[in-house]
Amino acid sequence: MSVIKRVIGGEKATNLRVQKNVLIVGVERRATKADIKKEVENVFNVKVVRVNTLITPKGEKKAYVTFAKEFKVDDILSKMGLV
Repeated sequence: MSVIKRVIGGEKATNLRVQKNVLIVGVERRATKADIKKEVENVFNVKVVRVNTLITPKGEKKAYVTFAKEFKVDDILSKMGLV
């Protein structure tokens, strides 16, 4: 089962990506922070420092994933062809 549904883009996501090395992803509603951290580390081959989650008014769950300083979000998204 994949916990990550999609990578979320937009102005806020871009600002967080550039300034704080944070990636915003849409995740399964039942996923825990530990599940999200483990999947992101395995899928993107990075070290995750912190995961914050929230549930939107639409009922979707978002995760704000902070990477370690040695990993840049832009580099990972470039490899995926998203930036």
